[in-house]
Amino acid sequence: MKNILLFGAGKSSSACISYLAHQSTIHQWHFTVADADLQLIQSKTNNFPWVTPIQIDINNDEERKSLIEAADVVISMMPPALHYLIAQDCLHFSKHLLTASYLDDQLKAMSSAAIEKDILFLCEMGLDPGIDHMSAMELITAIKQDGGKITSFKSHCGGLVAPESDDNPWHYKVSWNPRNIVLAGKAGARYLQNGEEIYEDYEAVFAGKKNLNAFLEGTGPLAYYANRDSIPYISLYGLAGAKTFVRTTLRHPDFLAGWSALVAMQLTQDLPDFNTGDQTLADYFTNFLQLQHGISAYDSAAPMVKQQLNFLGFNDTGTLINKGVCSPSTVLQFALENKLKLAPIDKDMVVMVHELEYETDGILKSCSSSLLVKGDDSVNTAMAKTVGLPLAIAASLLMQYKIKIRGVCLPIAAEIYTPVLAALKTNGILFINK
Repeated sequence: MKNILLFGAGKSSSACISYLAHQSTIHQWHFTVADADLQLIQSKTNNFPWVTPIQIDINNDEERKSLIEAADVVISMMPPALHYLIAQDCLHFSKHLLTASYLDDQLKAMSSAAIEKDILFLCEMGLDPGIDHMSAMELITAIKQDGGKITSFKSHCGGLVAPESDDNPWHYKVSWNPRNIVLAGKAGARYLQNGEEIYEDYEAVFAGKKNLNAFLEGTGPLAYYANRDSIPYISLYGLAGAKTFVRTTLRHPDFLAGWSALVAMQLTQDLPDFNTGDQTLADYFTNFLQLQHGISAYDSAAPMVKQQLNFLGFNDTGTLINKGVCSPSTVLQFALENKLKLAPIDKDMVVMVHELEYETDGILKSCSSSLLVKGDDSVNTAMAKTVGLPLAIAASLLMQYKIKIRGVCLPIAAEIYTPVLAALKTNGILFINK
């Protein structure tokens, strides 16, 4: 019997599990979901037939290797640092591997070996990266086939709170890995603007308002910050002639102002470490800012920013941290998880917008392509749908031998993005072009 193996049953896994559970019922595949938290798996597998929940320590070599050896396709929704561990076993046992994470140098170096083993390691197969690549390539290919020469490409994406569940001054709630929220922007950003390569350091990434020009009904105001290094994607997308190329993350404008203040106060840093035993959030933030000579940054903050900081716990004398010796970034993550968590009935929202300018027969033209997805509740989130479904659909296609590409790849080939986007559309994830 054919077997799909999923490592990880966290926030973004619910839609992936549900889709593959139904596909396994149709095709009579065995579907194994492995995670350290057995109760969490069971809450998401809902006693589906053909699905086996397994509790596992991913660092236990014998258990991990045994599961991978028995699989045909492996999906890793584990933290990115663990993908290489899983990839080594997949390579050894000649198993396909899919992840939603950015492709790193370790996995990239496995491409020749993967081709020799006749297997596919498909990375960046989630939302951003993932759906952004596939939808962009479909749009770019259509413009080029119509004789257009693309001069500007801007791609924006954000996981946000839906307006009907927006009840805090950050206009944000946590719908995905909170650690990644804390780490955002730390590597700075690099992109192309009007023919000039721009680099922004960490502090500059969140500074200033960069409002989204495209109007999307039902989202409220949106702003963006440049996301990581956009430059390598210019050649990947075949846009060597473009004068502007940038990939960004969408947030409410107020969020950027508040986060810029947290960065300035050094509350996103991994050092220094302090003992949080018997300390409230107010104790910690006050003591930290005084030690770092940053208390004036709080005192001089704009009223709206001060309201945001207080909401995170700057004046919370009741919530104890008690996480031992840890860094300010760990305390900030604790605050985010407590203060900005989705209530059970809350809805999140995913927004993606591509803005392109191009020239056809000497005429300058522009177009946009937008996606808006809302979650159902705090478990069946828009983030889980848009991260998990592309992985699940690609895994199903691989199980049916409908994807023939091999090696270490991103979803930029029509063989991948055409059927995946079509399947996403039938599941309510579709773009509107203007």
